[in-house]
Amino acid sequence: MPYSNAIAENDGVHARQIAFFAAFVLPVYKLMETPSLLARYAQGDLLWPALAHFLLQTGVLLLLLYAASRSDKPLLLKMEETLGKWSTLVYIAYALFFLFYAVLPLLDLEKFVYAAFYDTSPTLFSFAFFFILCGFVCTKGLKCVGRLADLSLFLFLLPFLLLLLMSLVEADASNLLPIFQRPLSDSAKAFTYTTPHFSDTVLLLPLIGNLRYKKGDGKKISLGYALGATLVLLFLGVFYAVYSTLAAREHYAFAKLAQYFPALSVVGRIDLLLVYILCIVLFFLVCTPLSYGVHCLARTTGTSRKTLLSVAVALVAFLFVLFCNKYYDGVYALISGKLFVLFYLFADLIPLLLLLPALTGKKAKRKEKRNA
Repeated sequence: MPYSNAIAENDGVHARQIAFFAAFVLPVYKLMETPSLLARYAQGDLLWPALAHFLLQTGVLLLLLYAASRSDKPLLLKMEETLGKWSTLVYIAYALFFLFYAVLPLLDLEKFVYAAFYDTSPTLFSFAFFFILCGFVCTKGLKCVGRLADLSLFLFLLPFLLLLLMSLVEADASNLLPIFQRPLSDSAKAFTYTTPHFSDTVLLLPLIGNLRYKKGDGKKISLGYALGATLVLLFLGVFYAVYSTLAAREHYAFAKLAQYFPALSVVGRIDLLLVYILCIVLFFLVCTPLSYGVHCLARTTGTSRKTLLSVAVALVAFLFVLFCNKYYDGVYALISGKLFVLFYLFADLIPLLLLLPALTGKKAKRKEKRNA
């Protein structure tokens, strides 16, 4: 193994791109099933479990950024030097986890695309084009993820804000009152069951791990994540203000948020154009964990040629969706109800171990200076 400096350079990303990814790519998946899930368990208190998730992820993110600022090399390169051959096991574990992480987004995306884009029953292979796009993204590595984040600034922000503005006509803020109207146990259930939707740190980990940290990078990334969290909380509040007790039954929330805008009865469902644009960002997000899986597998062999790996991962993902979409409810219940602990392990606990190599390297440098 270890991964060469040349390959690490090719996978380098900028802090601006990580900030854009946190602000404009991570939120889009939370605009689909997450609002209805939160409303099912917490009803009008749906903002509080979401806020608790964001605070947890912010804490882990800040610690990672602190580690990156203290390290003289990208965190993943530092980890490889510290663990040596054992780092191969870390990459294999994360490769498997990223493929596991992609399961729910893939199933949600397929169901949403079929429901929103097709008036008649689609063929079995109607969704195949997405996997061609996904395979292409996987071959390009982390730099491609960074460039997609740059594009998402334009594809996400304007449609998102327009949908919110169109929905305010029917929004009633009193639906969110009184605060803490539900028992704490309900918010705890909502927090637990939506864990897979809020494990953001793990999708930022490969990007931060390959970042050559410069002064001010931590501020950019943390502000980007704060903006993304604020937009999601704003969306959740408006969504429940519009639908109230019916919110738990309104799946694919961002496609339905503005459907009662008065002008739509005259000009038609122009809000769907905004939804389609947001779907492009959703495609980017669903490609990301699969791309990370290929990236981790490539790191285990120290190769920059990812074509065969990308084709294999895209094919496996396609076959999974093709044959397992009928078991959607069971898969969802298994992952969100029983396997959510894996998300805490890989998104919150293991990333914090990256602090140790970074701080160890800093202490060694100080010791060398003292001895000199």
